[in-house]
Amino acid sequence: MNAPVTSKPQALPADVRQRLMAIADEVSFAQGTRLFEEDGPADRFWLIRTGTVDLDIRVPGRRAALIESLGHNELVGWSWLYGRTWHLGAEAATPVRAYEFDAETVRTLCAEDPVFGQSIALWIGAVVAHRLHAARTRLLDLYGPYGSGGMR
Repeated sequence: MNAPVTSKPQALPADVRQRLMAIADEVSFAQGTRLFEEDGPADRFWLIRTGTVDLDIRVPGRRAALIESLGHNELVGWSWLYGRTWHLGAEAATPVRAYEFDAETVRTLCAEDPVFGQSIALWIGAVVAHRLHAARTRLLDLYGPYGSGGMR
């Protein structure tokens, strides 16, 4: 049986994570730093080591709506694999230390090794499903007449 969409996505298999970490760069962001904006080019992604990153979405006529806060070991950015432009915005809510990955390098590894590529695609797909559910719930809570109602 599949895990419910509301659960956190599973981690990458150890061998895939090891290969991915071999090409990581360590980076830091000060609190308040925008990592990316909606519709900007998605050319990298991050795994958070420490700190918190808030994902947000523009809402016409209002300030950006907080969709989800991400922390230790969570992926920031999936748009680099699907579509190549950011679907959300992201800001460091606290000082952040992270591993940064170049999207083109990872896409090349995925193309060269189908097993690696499938693992990455399944991982990112699970993250996307989780984020879409979080966005729906958050937007219903903010703007729906009865909130999310806690039901699917």
